[in-house]
Amino acid sequence: MCIACTHTIHRAQHNFGWNKDFTPAVVAKPGETIHFECMDSSGGQLGSDATLETLNALDFGKINPVSGPVYIEGAKPGDALKVTLRKFIPSGVGWTANIPGFGLLADQFKDPALHVWSYDANSMVPALYGPGGRVPLKPFAGTIGVAPAEPGTHSVVPPRRVGGNMDIRDLTAGVTLYLPVEVDGALFSIGDTHAAQGDGEVCGTAIESQMNVEATIELVKDAKLQTPRFTTTEPVTRHLDGAGYEVTTGIGPDLMTGARESVMRMIDLLGAEHGMSAVDAYLLCSVCGDLRISEIVDQPNWVVSFYFPRIVFA
Repeated sequence: MCIACTHTIHRAQHNFGWNKDFTPAVVAKPGETIHFECMDSSGGQLGSDATLETLNALDFGKINPVSGPVYIEGAKPGDALKVTLRKFIPSGVGWTANIPGFGLLADQFKDPALHVWSYDANSMVPALYGPGGRVPLKPFAGTIGVAPAEPGTHSVVPPRRVGGNMDIRDLTAGVTLYLPVEVDGALFSIGDTHAAQGDGEVCGTAIESQMNVEATIELVKDAKLQTPRFTTTEPVTRHLDGAGYEVTTGIGPDLMTGARESVMRMIDLLGAEHGMSAVDAYLLCSVCGDLRISEIVDQPNWVVSFYFPRIVFA
């Protein structure tokens, strides 16, 4: 328990959507620090004993729960919340899955696949993946945001201008995130915690892992912020950079096609160099590889690159 926290949002205090009319779990003053008990994106359906049968039985009505909401006194439309992520308290258990119909290469990977992770929640040493693979860990919140102004309940799955399921792997401890407020009180929620993820989360899941999060929420009046922004205070890839990268590319007039081709070529490379099955390589790319737009000015063709950290097999 956080001894400096003013409030605790318990795991049972969650929702499966965004709605400006949800009853707040807590009313907080600007500047207070809150301890959030967050669930994983399966809502606790996939634990350490999960199997393909468990995955196939997944209730999609219970995915991506967010803990909250928190009503911030004095927050009005046009303001911004300043959210400082203080600490992540991992559980030591996680999962990564290929869910049919979901992911960048859903048309190629049509069968379900599941990898259950066990990691040291105290030391956070790299987590084992197959023979020889060790994935560096860096906890963050995949879903973090406030309620939109539009009436009704809105799905947590797509990201929005007020945040939500952004899956930005750099929203880690020490980062300050600014969120535009559209409703009185803002109604802040957080969830979908991850132990590691690559930029792009290409198979649709990261190392999905239940965690607790400590965050200080302040108020910036009349910020007129259009979309979220955030500030990091240290390098964001030190945990991956140590042995360099293998990089594949996709080149052509369409960025989505380029992204797909760069990932497909990395899957082929991992199979050739490390004897991995295609689906195992796909899951691994999702948790530690990064999609980057390398060039977008030399029309008619753009370059998308996929960076895979060599430290995983070092």
